[in-house]
Amino acid sequence: MDRSQADSYLSRIGGPDPRSLADLQWAHQRTVPFENLSIHLGEQIVLDPKLLFDKIMRGRGGFCYELNSTFGALLTALGYQVDLLAARVFGEDGTPGAPFEHLVLRVDGVWLVDVGFGRFSRSPLRLDDETDQADADGLYRVTADLVVHQDGTPQYRYDPKPYELRDFVPTCWYQATSPASPFTRSLTCSLPWEGGRITLSGDRLITTRDGTREEIVLAGDQDILRTYRDVFGITLPRVPALRG
Repeated sequence: MDRSQADSYLSRIGGPDPRSLADLQWAHQRTVPFENLSIHLGEQIVLDPKLLFDKIMRGRGGFCYELNSTFGALLTALGYQVDLLAARVFGEDGTPGAPFEHLVLRVDGVWLVDVGFGRFSRSPLRLDDETDQADADGLYRVTADLVVHQDGTPQYRYDPKPYELRDFVPTCWYQATSPASPFTRSLTCSLPWEGGRITLSGDRLITTRDGTREEIVLAGDQDILRTYRDVFGITLPRVPALRG
């Protein structure tokens, strides 16, 4: 990503202070949706930096491989030192999943940045601090065994070895195509807002604010498309249909 592209990216996410990693992270999270709509629109997900940049500049979002890699390219263009790290996500049974199941960023050697995990820390986390780190979206801790905890629950274990984006291609393909993948079995488009989140899952619009959850069922396709456009900034030609 060159400086001209970086300037366009900064404009896309609201013009945050490029010298503040925390400002950049929050600006990205509140502007670029966590979404898996491409899978259900029949769009191929290709881990090519130019294609991913173009997708986000069209007003779209993505999931971890797309969001974190492109945000990492922005940070690199702004002068930060960025490593792409692989992580294994903990399942409901408390065991970690497959290698390369998630992509996260290590910035300037000491910061964990993750804009591609859905509900997660809104600020960078210190990798060299094993104490609780308070954030607007919870209480986080990074333990000596490289596990990131959110509100006392392990979320994922990261591998400290840097990888290239191409190393994530096989698992990205699996996540986007396998009937066993959580991304092929559900539709989601989500953004944080002050005090909570707003998520469109199929025809269900789910909002949380200060611990209160509200869910409404949208009336039909036009209402769904209007919500994608007006709430998430995504203009779609048709309503995504759940894969399979």
